[in-house]
Amino acid sequence: MIFLATTLVIASGLTHAIWSLFTKRSQDKGVFLWCIMAVATVLLLPKLIIELWTHPLSLSAYGLLLLSAALQAVYALLLAKTYSMGDLSQVYPIMRGTSTLLIPVLGVLFLHETLSPWGWFGLLCMVSGFAALSGLLTNMRKGAASAAPLKPFLMALCVGLCTTSYVLVDKLNLAHISAVSLLEVTNIGFVAGLTPHLLRSGQLRTEWRLNRNIIMLGSILNPGSYLLFLFALSYAPLAHISPLREIGTFFATILGIVVLKEKQGTVRIVCSMLIVLGIISIGVLG
Repeated sequence: MIFLATTLVIASGLTHAIWSLFTKRSQDKGVFLWCIMAVATVLLLPKLIIELWTHPLSLSAYGLLLLSAALQAVYALLLAKTYSMGDLSQVYPIMRGTSTLLIPVLGVLFLHETLSPWGWFGLLCMVSGFAALSGLLTNMRKGAASAAPLKPFLMALCVGLCTTSYVLVDKLNLAHISAVSLLEVTNIGFVAGLTPHLLRSGQLRTEWRLNRNIIMLGSILNPGSYLLFLFALSYAPLAHISPLREIGTFFATILGIVVLKEKQGTVRIVCSMLIVLGIISIGVLG
């Protein structure tokens, strides 16, 4: 069963990396993301309506749901902007690794928690990978002070911060609502956040004409990546397999370099491997 769970969770990471590749290749990132999320939003809406109608929530619970939707709206805008600014092989590892880096750091600083030596080793790996991907080390070697290479890195960090925030809020929401209905709430927030951009851009028809088949595939891969992870959870404990999902970081880096012909291939592959190693060290042994 562990082998099956491992296979499923690796497939989950791969499918997440693939739809992220599709987003990076799209004409208008915001419109493309809106399209692939709109399908699941429409399909899941009846489930949310029925659940809230038959099991009304308290005002505070509704407030948490609104907060989750608002964070998803911000996340959607940041995600589209980040993919417009930076290479997939640079920003994806940062976006995916930030929450894994921040949560243990916040725990040590504010909650008086401790990390094992493996945990500190994992943090060191992640910080080293982040620093190299940011371009700081390259600038220091060249004696340059340009902030331009830092912009995609900082945007990716903001995406990671937003991800950390909505994960914490969603953990609270699961005490009041089912996972499927919560997924629909987050989908609504995501689509709502990108709708103003969609209306301003006027690129819906163009994006659909250029990437119709990719949009349909992305609308399957996007929820499919998480469904594969949920299936894996039925065969193995969360703590054992959750860090393995971040192997998608390595897949995304390879796809960015091989498919999109992004530069600094060797450096970014090493950085992504460092970050994945750090995530696994913290998640499994830290």
